[in-house]
Amino acid sequence: METAMRIVFDPAEQNALRADAREMADCDPQIAYIMERLAGEGVDLERVTSWEDLRENLGQPPLDGSAPASDVA
Repeated sequence: METAMRIVFDPAEQNALRADAREMADCDPQIAYIMERLAGEGVDLERVTSWEDLRENLGQPPLDGSAPASDVA
């Protein structure tokens, strides 16, 4: 049986995330919703996308210096 890789927050961290979510609910409800879900569910590491993959998906050059230099000054 394969175990899912998941980061789970301890109760103090959950409470802090929920408090921050409540503070943000009026100005940024989407972030507040995400923070509340993180507090309750943790992070499923099997579904995480790496920073490099996100950049590639958005058409951004790699950060390792292998991309050609742009002509923008």
